Amino acid sequence: MKRGICPGSFDPVTWGHIDIFERASAMFAELYVGVFSNVRKKPFLNVEKRIEALEKATEHIENIKVVSFDGLLADYMRANDISMIVRGLRSVTDFEYEQSNANAIRSVHSDLDTVFLLCRPEYSYISSSVVREIASFNGDISKLVPPCVAEMINGR
Repeated sequence: MKRGICPGSFDPVTWGHIDIFERASAMFAELYVGVFSNVRKKPFLNVEKRIEALEKATEHIENIKVVSFDGLLADYMRANDISMIVRGLRSVTDFEYEQSNANAIRSVHSDLDTVFLLCRPEYSYISSSVVREIASFNGDISKLVPPCVAEMINGR
């Protein structure tokens, strides 16, 4: 069974993430969405809330499994028989950053690979950081995130 993983902080999950999950789910028998805590950033939503938001926002995708993990992505992948990383790209800048990460992982773990999916143009301006900034000023985020996520953030 072919498994892939979309790793990220998803703080919060956006319509761009959902688009990548929907498209990537067609490529694998199981698609893991791996939530990690970025130690370099103060989280907007804690890991438990991010998992809850992801589970609600992806309940229409049958073969998705939302998980959290600590440690190295490669270690988690090996422990769960996952061979492919899926990364969504919005821009050339995203590609350069993700290409460097993919090459680093592959240089150490030649059995793990990365596939890149371009986001749809209508989502190219959406990022979790943009959502966080708008939300911090009580702005309307309803066009940027699924309704369940907007409700969760507005109820903070």
